[in-house]
Amino acid sequence: MDDLRELSLGDWEGCTVDEIRTQPGDPYTRWIRDPVLCLPPGGEPLADVQARVLRSVDRIAAAHGNGDDVLIVAHGGVISALLAHWLGLPLSSIWRLAVANCSLTEIAPPRVVSMNETGHLREVNVVVTEPLSP
Repeated sequence: MDDLRELSLGDWEGCTVDEIRTQPGDPYTRWIRDPVLCLPPGGEPLADVQARVLRSVDRIAAAHGNGDDVLIVAHGGVISALLAHWLGLPLSSIWRLAVANCSLTEIAPPRVVSMNETGHLREVNVVVTEPLSP
């Protein structure tokens, strides 16, 4: 679903954190501290992100009204925006929520059952048989 895409960082798309931090006034740090008031130039407002993601979740829930479990795979910004809504947190605090790569968060709207579960990753072993190319 297109509305579950990651938030747009506007002019920062494709830049490294170091590149953004070297800009006058360190806008990256300001954005981490308050992502609502210190939006990246041309970036998508978090309220818009949260609204579109919640619309998608509502559509998914309507399509599975019989209580089916549904797995949604999404990026951290999307998951954080959803968690802020269901936990009643202001969007300005979303980067304080821990959302690790490959973590699982379970929601039974409007209740957060668990978040940032990574126990399933303990058993993962990666074997590289060939050198990785840059």
